[in-house]
Amino acid sequence: MILTAGPGAVREFLVVLAVALSGLLLALLAAFTPWYDTLTDPGRPHVVELQAPPPRAAGSVEPDLVGSG
Repeated sequence: MILTAGPGAVREFLVVLAVALSGLLLALLAAFTPWYDTLTDPGRPHVVELQAPPPRAAGSVEPDLVGSG
């Protein structure tokens, strides 16, 4: 059994293929494009603030959360 496709079917297939390729291109752009602002002066160091938790008071008891269920 040999099937033949008319010009309408070929055109529809090409439209579907074009839409799929454009969607793939947009997905690749969204995945690999940086979404953060670029620095104007990348050689300049930036200060990062780190905070440790406050120290516990002597003799304080913290609840044991392991195995309390």
